[in-house]
Amino acid sequence: MRQNDNVRFTSSSLKIPLPPQPSPFNFPFRSLALASQMENTRNSLAQLIDAVKARSDFRKFSPGLSLFWSRSTGSTQFASVTRNGRSDSRLKNVGGVGGLSIGKSSLLCSASLSLIGSDESTREDSLGTHTSPSTSQKGTKKKGFLIPKSPLLCSASLALTRPEESTTQAADTSGRETLQKGHSAGRAYDEERVLISEVLVRNKDGEELERKDLEMEALQALKASRANSALTVREVQEDVHRIIHSGYFSSCMPVAVDTRDGIRLMFQVEPNQEFQGLVCEGANVLPAKFLEDSFRDGYGKVINLRRLDEAISSINGWYMERGLFALVSAVEILSGGILRLQVSEAEVNNISIRFLDRKTGEPTTGKTKPETILRQLTTKKGQVYSMLQGKRDVETVLTMGVMEDVSIIPQPAGDTGKVDMVMNVVERPSGGFSAGGGISSGITSGTLSGLIGSFAYSHRNVFGRNQKLNISLERGQIDSIFRINYTDPWIEGDDKRTSRTIMVQNSRTPGTLVHAQGGNDGSLTIGRVTAGIEFSQPFRPKWSGTAGLIFQHAGVCGDKGDPVIKDCFGSPLTASGQSHDDMLLAKFEIVYTGSGDQGSSMFVVNTEQGLPVLPEWLSFNRVNARARKGVEIGPARVLLSLSGGHVVGNFPPHEAFAIGGTNSVRGYEEGAVGSGRSYAVGSGEISFPLLGPVEGAIFADYGTDLASGPTVLDFWSLFGVVFAIIYIMLVGMR
Repeated sequence: MRQNDNVRFTSSSLKIPLPPQPSPFNFPFRSLALASQMENTRNSLAQLIDAVKARSDFRKFSPGLSLFWSRSTGSTQFASVTRNGRSDSRLKNVGGVGGLSIGKSSLLCSASLSLIGSDESTREDSLGTHTSPSTSQKGTKKKGFLIPKSPLLCSASLALTRPEESTTQAADTSGRETLQKGHSAGRAYDEERVLISEVLVRNKDGEELERKDLEMEALQALKASRANSALTVREVQEDVHRIIHSGYFSSCMPVAVDTRDGIRLMFQVEPNQEFQGLVCEGANVLPAKFLEDSFRDGYGKVINLRRLDEAISSINGWYMERGLFALVSAVEILSGGILRLQVSEAEVNNISIRFLDRKTGEPTTGKTKPETILRQLTTKKGQVYSMLQGKRDVETVLTMGVMEDVSIIPQPAGDTGKVDMVMNVVERPSGGFSAGGGISSGITSGTLSGLIGSFAYSHRNVFGRNQKLNISLERGQIDSIFRINYTDPWIEGDDKRTSRTIMVQNSRTPGTLVHAQGGNDGSLTIGRVTAGIEFSQPFRPKWSGTAGLIFQHAGVCGDKGDPVIKDCFGSPLTASGQSHDDMLLAKFEIVYTGSGDQGSSMFVVNTEQGLPVLPEWLSFNRVNARARKGVEIGPARVLLSLSGGHVVGNFPPHEAFAIGGTNSVRGYEEGAVGSGRSYAVGSGEISFPLLGPVEGAIFADYGTDLASGPTVLDFWSLFGVVFAIIYIMLVGMR
């Protein structure tokens, strides 16, 4: 027989509480329980003797006792935690079998003796079973005679352990189910604490780290794990998570080693690689410079997962600021410290137009051709879908004037990672008539004496191509105008968004402010017949240009409609000396517009050149410029404007620059201040809120003909003056 010099004996204390008062109802059950406990004790003593003789494994008779901790020189590994955040809350031994034993300490055998008393008896149910208090709290039942609410009368235990031999297998599942009667093993395990004498950080092979700065990072991340502290498994696992959360390590595994000075807790970590390069796939619209700047500070340094997450967040933020459907979908650290980013950008797969009924909202057939709408969109197939760009497209379609409501709904295009863009549009009525009229006593002669009124017909979607037709007739006491305008906002087949406008107009306007009264013959009227064509095209954001040809046949008539060549003072009323002046004007204009709101910046320069195709046609050049600038100063808004122009060549008096009116010097009728070959008008205005929708304004207007009045073939131009006016006005709702 082998010697047992290296066997340790441990025993528990003896506890004998006061017995309860005898009861005639629980005596039979107490006898049965006592007999059962005595039988178990006898069997345990027999197994103890056999174990001492044969050095048998304690697992044969008491697997549940393997849950107790024993001090030895062995080592036990805690469950490791890796980057994916998964962890195991149980301890594992070196051999990989579940259990809580530490090192090489194994229990050879044990024996226990206990006497249990009870205050109350349990009644046998219909199945012949009894429920103990400890098991009844869990809702389970076992067959046999169990004593509920029984205090411990007597308890003793004996254990033999062999410290130098390693434990090759931990307790099985049944040993983890119960630590003691009425308490689960998991609960006791959670409350178990182990005294730690030393805490170290090592690499995955248990050796010291080459970089001491990484070791310090790991030690600084620890919170609960300190030397000479009692730790639970949960606290160790939390420190493992803290080390991983520092960002410098891809994995961390706690290992407990029993030494002569106590248990040493080692955190075996695996540092990340040094960042040596970047590969980004799928980023088609992301600027390369932005990507380089995001990772520039990390080259040659250990990859920190937290800083990497910040860089990825900045990339996703770049997409979000621009309303782009894109994000970093995958990150991978390749060998050699190469970082691989996979970016998913949702490209537009297809764009479709869906017409909805104005009343029911159900799909219907539209009058507008789909290609007319699609060509307005800046979002094209193959581009990364942008919400901001889609919003601008909605506004562009609304400005066509043919849609009542427009919305865009992006939908995933199957499993391709792309987006199908569906535009829902609700058309408004395309055209309509309007008319009004009355009789005025201001006109007492003529075929239609005293009749005033207006008539208009408009169609905003001719041929379903957003082409606009406007026909209008207006007649007042003296003036009248008949106008036909046909506009194609986008010529078919043109990729420069060129628009075309054809215009025919016949107008009669009073000329008294320019030519005075016609003597005894009454007032004068300027009649113009105009026809022309213009082409406009945007060539830069907020900038557009216009070019066109305009023919004009103009003359002066009396109140009876007969031509008048000279006024009552003998001044000529035409430049050609005939009853009418004919001219063909080549027009060029450049326009800059800011936001388009009232008070925003604006700049316009235009020139008209008379082309003498025939000898009697007029030849002159007219240049005009206007500028406006708005500035917000607190609640007030300052608006400054300046305009001026000059005419070179032979031109009729009614083509001179008229000073006065709402667009010139306010407070005077059109041309009441004067007219000239040259002019300059300046205006300053300060508007401010007063009360609710009411606001006040202080403004000053200045106008001058620059001493060019005498050069105009008209008497009234001699009275061109400089005039300024300042006052406060109240305006209602904006």
